[in-house]
Amino acid sequence: MKILIGDDHLLFREGLRRLLEQLHADATFIEAGTFGELIEHCRGDEQFDVVLMDLHMPGWPGFEGLREVHDLQPGTPVVVISASESLSDIRGALDAGATGYIPKSSSVKVMMGALNLVFSGGIYVPPGAITFGADISPRRRPADTAADRGGTYGLTQRQREVLDCLRAGKSNKQIAYELGLSEGTVKIHVTAIFKSLGVKNRTQAVIAAAAMAS
Repeated sequence: MKILIGDDHLLFREGLRRLLEQLHADATFIEAGTFGELIEHCRGDEQFDVVLMDLHMPGWPGFEGLREVHDLQPGTPVVVISASESLSDIRGALDAGATGYIPKSSSVKVMMGALNLVFSGGIYVPPGAITFGADISPRRRPADTAADRGGTYGLTQRQREVLDCLRAGKSNKQIAYELGLSEGTVKIHVTAIFKSLGVKNRTQAVIAAAAMAS
């Protein structure tokens, strides 16, 4: 497993590397102390299995930087590990496609659990952010109001089953196998779920689902 760590604090990078070695003893690490260095590594020939990065490190261009990382490393999970716990930063990162947002104030146990979740294909959002899900979840449309009262956003039973699988971090192939569907049918359901929830990606769908369950 190849992991790219971007953070301007050497001590934190070393601590994070030791933590990750407990999860993946065979992992190899590339480190960057500025956003410019991070992007240069992303532009190289290596395809990383995961990118872990801080916000607001030197050269940080805003949340467009996350989108640039995604463009250069397509399909690679990008996880923000930041000292900031503001809902605007969390929402901005998730809207830009982050696979998870882990506050640096998290305990070692919480951080390891969050990283394990991401490595297994899930999405991690701080519990406090989910509590205030209305502030970070995708904007709801007025037409959704009646469906919201039913707690289902107008989803069919099958779509709710697919959404549960999305929350568990399962791929379309895994969902198809588990529910006895073709991958094409799963894609149709996922598209319908996004439309019903008024979201654009799986991260936003998971956040909306958490709000539905609360």
